[in-house]
Amino acid sequence: MKKTLWIIIGILLVLVVGAAALLSVDFNRLGKQAYYAEITKSDHITEDKDASGVVYKTYHYKLPAYDKNGNKKSLTFTASKELRSHAFLKLYVKKADRVTSYDEVKQSELPDKVTAKLIN
Repeated sequence: MKKTLWIIIGILLVLVVGAAALLSVDFNRLGKQAYYAEITKSDHITEDKDASGVVYKTYHYKLPAYDKNGNKKSLTFTASKELRSHAFLKLYVKKADRVTSYDEVKQSELPDKVTAKLIN
C-alpha cells in the first residue's frame, strides 16, 4: 500500500512539474532565428473596432534586420502599441520571414557584427 501511494505521488509530482514547465515556455520564441533591428517609425497604422465599439490600433513596421553574422533581411511585423523610436529589437523569425515575437534589447546586447551594421 505504501509503495503504491509513493508511486502515485511521484507520478502526480512529475505531471505537475511537467505542466508548469510547458506553461512557462514561450513557443513564439523557442527554436526561432534571431534578427536585430532598430525602430525608426511605423509604416502605417490601422484601426479596427470590436463588437462593443472599442477601437484598437495596429502599428505596422517594415525594417532592415540583421542576424548574428550581419546578414541583412527586410522583415515586416505588427505591434499593438507604438514602439519606442531608435530602440533596438531582437526579432524572433520563423521559417523565412515570419516574425513571431520580439523583445527590446540594449545596444550592449547586440552581436558585434549587428552593431557594426546598425550603428553608423
